[in-house]
Amino acid sequence: MQSGFRAGHGCTSATLKVLNDILTAIDKKHYCAAVFIDLAKAFDSVNHHILIGRLDSLGFSNDCLAWFTNYFSDRVQCVKSEGLLSGPLAVSMGVPQGSILGPTLFSVSINEVALAAGESLIHLYADDTILYTSGPSLDTVLTTLQASFNAIQLSFRGLQLLLNTSKTKCMLFNRSLPVPIRLSNITTLDGSDLEYVDNYKYLGVWLDCKLSFQTHIKHLQSKVKSRIGFLFRNKASFTHAAKHTLVKLTIPPILDFGDVIYKIASNTLLNKLDAVYHSAIRFVTKAPYTTHHCDLYALVGWPSLHTRRQTLWLHVIYKTLLGKVPPYLSSLVTIASPTCSTRSSRYISLVTPKTNYFFGRLSFQFSAANDWNELQTSLKLETLISLTSFKHQLSEQLTDYCTCTYSTYNLAQTTTSFPTVFYLFIYFAPLHPIIFISTLHILPLQIYPSSVLLAILYLLCHHGLFAFTSLISPHLLTSYIDLFILYY
Repeated sequence: MQSGFRAGHGCTSATLKVLNDILTAIDKKHYCAAVFIDLAKAFDSVNHHILIGRLDSLGFSNDCLAWFTNYFSDRVQCVKSEGLLSGPLAVSMGVPQGSILGPTLFSVSINEVALAAGESLIHLYADDTILYTSGPSLDTVLTTLQASFNAIQLSFRGLQLLLNTSKTKCMLFNRSLPVPIRLSNITTLDGSDLEYVDNYKYLGVWLDCKLSFQTHIKHLQSKVKSRIGFLFRNKASFTHAAKHTLVKLTIPPILDFGDVIYKIASNTLLNKLDAVYHSAIRFVTKAPYTTHHCDLYALVGWPSLHTRRQTLWLHVIYKTLLGKVPPYLSSLVTIASPTCSTRSSRYISLVTPKTNYFFGRLSFQFSAANDWNELQTSLKLETLISLTSFKHQLSEQLTDYCTCTYSTYNLAQTTTSFPTVFYLFIYFAPLHPIIFISTLHILPLQIYPSSVLLAILYLLCHHGLFAFTSLISPHLLTSYIDLFILYY
């Protein structure tokens, strides 16, 4: 289970696998505990003799072993500061960082650690390691995790890699099961107790014990807001084209990273990301705060965050079908075999696994099958096509920039009858006509149904406010008149 520095593997695939295992355990009403292992200066601590022995056990020839021995020998390092160069210092351990071979050699040296996990599950991404296990009994889970952690520590010691105790943390993933006030400690071989945490940043994504992703979204908000704040403070320095390019290159990549992981967060949390995304678009377009988000997407030609997440998620699913993801993900989906010949049986569908509760439906194995089968109701693929062709067909399917039912100037839909609104405006507006007109500048134009627009135009004429240009902008007035003509 090594995902670091391998083609087709990545932070996202590794986290999806771990998250799937945890969600599946919670769906079974099991306790799930994990240890996030941190090593001290892992790349600089690789023992050359142990690594050569490891290469020998993998079947490398004597000539190759001699070449690697020469590659590691007679290496020195020095420091240059303000034009002064320090004396050379011999490098007797570690893999050369920044080299092509360095990451691969490190993976070779550390991969055998996974064999010591025992009854627990383990996943490695270079030197980032997570050890986790689950079961119906909390005491059994913690006992199993402690035994596996002890074996892993012994394996690291055999490789002369040191555990960073202060950064190695424990977490108990749990939604509703009873938990004692004080949990049994997970300890190191040196007798130090590991700290239990409610949040941990794993491979760039903040995981919390409830898997709500509240902490991660809060960090995303803060990061995006700081960048948008910088852009707004310096907006006078940018042309419109520069604004468009800056936002496109700096804001969406932040929100896109790991979005197929945190997409299971609640809509309340995801809406907070929509808010900062809309702020970024307003910086580009200079649109007022009252502009509806559908109009914002249309102005810049960008999709909503929901559409972006859904697009990237379906890309991951299709890569899984093509076998372009790690085996630990592709093994979680199964193409269904039709039991009878029907029109829909010709289309590629996936077996949807059974789940017990809501959390099981958030797992990769369920949501991938469910979302793919839903897509197939409109896509209707009978055979697998290239990834490029799939992306093209998918872009035609997901053409809507917004997921809401709003439509610009969709003013005919109103639950208030014309007479009611008309007479309410006639009765109240004469009391404070200036406040009434001021309100028109604050509220978005698109929220007024056609009957209200008619009432507004009547009041404007009734009070003779056309003459007072200081009370209402010509642009706003023109918009009302255009809409009146359009609908009447």
